[in-house]
Amino acid sequence: MAECTHDCSSCGQDCAERDLHAKLNEYSEIKKVIAVSSGKGGVGKSSVTALLAVMLSRRGYRVGILDADITGPSIPKAFGLTHKAKGSPMGILPAETHMEIKVMSINLLLENETQPVVWRGPVLAGAVTQFWTDVAWGELDVLLIDMPPGTGDVPLTVYQSLPVDATVVVSTPQTLVQMVVDKAYKMAGLLDIPVVGLVENMAYATCPDCGKRLDLFGSPEAFAAKAEEMGIPVLAQLPVDPNIARLCDEGEIERAVCDEISPAVDAVEALLK
Repeated sequence: MAECTHDCSSCGQDCAERDLHAKLNEYSEIKKVIAVSSGKGGVGKSSVTALLAVMLSRRGYRVGILDADITGPSIPKAFGLTHKAKGSPMGILPAETHMEIKVMSINLLLENETQPVVWRGPVLAGAVTQFWTDVAWGELDVLLIDMPPGTGDVPLTVYQSLPVDATVVVSTPQTLVQMVVDKAYKMAGLLDIPVVGLVENMAYATCPDCGKRLDLFGSPEAFAAKAEEMGIPVLAQLPVDPNIARLCDEGEIERAVCDEISPAVDAVEALLK
């Protein structure tokens, strides 16, 4: 066996002490990294990520969002960010929202936000890694990662190349969606990423006339049973809220009020403490 040179970049040995994480930008200090994931698109990962960021910021934490959904970025739109990220001697400077939440997304580098990103998997994964190595985040209490759907190259790169402390899994109540989300949960387990719990998004709607709760996509009992089967808690049940959808469309998500997500914010805050 060759003598160890302590240079992992040129080492082919399978060393138990080897750290495969990408090196954080030297002008950044990030205390915790929390991924918001799901095995399926369209369940509301980005809106949940945005709401978590807003609520944590209101509680006094320094928050950043790394938008890892390279082919379908939506975080800048939700926060109304139209100015581009800028380069500096320290690295790429993330955009900042009104609440000083720092955001990095591919849409902050493109000339036109509707320009498609037609890249193969390894290039997509490389872009996400660069958001970690080349972006000067400054001092953050928590960096939330808005994960892309699925269990392919980009999620794998995030979990293996970034020091993710835990993940929050987002799902909607349909049985089909839960089956796909189960894959994301098991992927996190295979890579030794702790799962904080499930957020059930679009769990119900409230009738504006009579106030009755309407379970649009499935029963809460079935969802709770699935969570129990997976061995993780349901952190929050979020309703279908037209007002939050409108605020996202208008770039005003920082004005949102969503008391239902508070237990999920509490769970993330417990990790920060």
